[in-house]
Amino acid sequence: MRFQLAPGRGIFAVSAFFLLLISAAARAQQAGDTTSVSCGPPLPRMLCVDLDGRGSIDEAAGPFTYRWLMGDGTTLTGTTITHCYKERKNYVVQLDVIVDKTGEVRTGQKYIPINLVQQDVVDFTASTTRVRVGQPVSFASPEAQLLNCQNVQYVWDFRDGTTFKGRTAEHTFRRPGTYAVRFNMRGYGSQACIQSYCVSRQIVVEP
Repeated sequence: MRFQLAPGRGIFAVSAFFLLLISAAARAQQAGDTTSVSCGPPLPRMLCVDLDGRGSIDEAAGPFTYRWLMGDGTTLTGTTITHCYKERKNYVVQLDVIVDKTGEVRTGQKYIPINLVQQDVVDFTASTTRVRVGQPVSFASPEAQLLNCQNVQYVWDFRDGTTFKGRTAEHTFRRPGTYAVRFNMRGYGSQACIQSYCVSRQIVVEP
């Protein structure tokens, strides 16, 4: 993507790459099956963007300094920058261009929307990963979403012979062991939603 800065002031190129949270491992299971194929672990939140301003040319003004206001209180400088956000939100990045020779600040040469909300997310939380037999564990999926799917079903497989449907669940393990609890999402609508999306976390149950 290329944007015009202003007449006579050159152009710059901006590219933003978002790493989605669904991988091939998360797509392993078919038709809502919760038993046949192992699920991968939840992927870490990748909330990083790369911005590139190396296309700027203005021979009359001389070299520039690029100042990026990242929308979360962070300010960076450089023709190319990488920034990782801490929260999955929407941000607007402001690019200021400073003419090194004169110190002139060309404020707001570009405003770049950064959308970290509109992403598929397959993940869940557990209140603890180590408990004793008879102690309940709470599970939740507050951020889970399949944007292109309708009527998404949420299925928990606790790997001890019991399952539960819903966005949240509470479960008590009756025997010690290590259980790879699975969280499955099954949507309906587009072709991409025929599959189930599955991730797991290990829960250690002590005697």
